Amino acid sequence: MTHTQKRVFINNAVMVLSTLSALVGMGFLLWILSVLVINGVEALNLNIFLNEGAPSGNPDGGLKHALIGQLYLVGAATFIGVPLGILAGTYLSEYGQKSKLSETIRDISDIMMSAPSIVIGAFVYAIVVHPMGHFSGWAGSIALTIIMLPIILRTTDDMLQLVPSTLREAAFALGAPKYKVITQVVYRGAKAGILTGVLLGVARVAGETAPLLFTSFNDNFLNTDMIKPMASLTVTMYNYATSPYEDWQRLGWAAAFILSMFILILNIIGRLFLLKKKGR
Repeated sequence: MTHTQKRVFINNAVMVLSTLSALVGMGFLLWILSVLVINGVEALNLNIFLNEGAPSGNPDGGLKHALIGQLYLVGAATFIGVPLGILAGTYLSEYGQKSKLSETIRDISDIMMSAPSIVIGAFVYAIVVHPMGHFSGWAGSIALTIIMLPIILRTTDDMLQLVPSTLREAAFALGAPKYKVITQVVYRGAKAGILTGVLLGVARVAGETAPLLFTSFNDNFLNTDMIKPMASLTVTMYNYATSPYEDWQRLGWAAAFILSMFILILNIIGRLFLLKKKGR
C-alpha cells in the first residue's frame, strides 16, 4: 500500500467512524424525544393548565401552580441576570480588554459555567436560605441568576469582540463619545449574538432542578409571593415522576414534555439568530 493509499484509507475509516458516532448520538436523541412526546402528549389535557395540584386519585389535578412558579423564578432570574451579564461582558470587551483583571474574570466565568448546579444551590442555601430561616422564591432566582450570569457574560464578551474595530474608529472620528459608540454602534453590530446568549442562558436555567431543591424548595399550591417557598415545574416534575401514583406520573410526563418543548424552542430560536448573524 502506497503512502497516498494509506492516507485515503485512514481518511475514509475516520469518516465512517465519525458518521456512525453521529448516527448513534442522533438515534439516542430521537429515542428520548419519541418516548417523551408519546407519553407527554398522551398526558396533556386542559386541566393541566387550569388547575393546581391535587391529591392522588383526583382526576382534576394540574400543573398551574408549577407553571406560574416557574415563570416567576426564571423571569426574576432573567430580569437580574441579563443586564448584569451584558454590562459585565461590555466591560471585558470595551474597557478591560486584555488586562489582568479581565482575564481573571474570564477564567472565573469559564469555571462557573462548568460548576455543578447543585453546588451553586448549596452555596445559595448557605448565604440566603439559612440566614433567612426558610426557603423562598428569591433564593431560587438568585441561584438561577448565578448559573445564567457567566453564560451571558462570556457570550456578550465574545460577540462584542467580533465587531470590527474599524466601526469603532469611524464613530470616534465623527466625535461620538465612547458610550454612544458602544450603545449605537457596537451593540447594533452584535445584537444577534447577544440575544442568542440570552436565550441560551434562559434555556439553561429553565431546566435546572438541583439548585431549586436547596432554595425555593416547592409548594403544592399556587403561590406568587417570592418571599415564601414557591413551586417550580422542574421540582414538581421530579416529585410526580418518582411518586408511586399513576396519575401523578402522568402529570410528570406532561411537565417533562412542556419543559422540553420550551427549552427546545428557545435553543432553536437562538441558533436561528446565530445563523442569521453568520449569514450576514
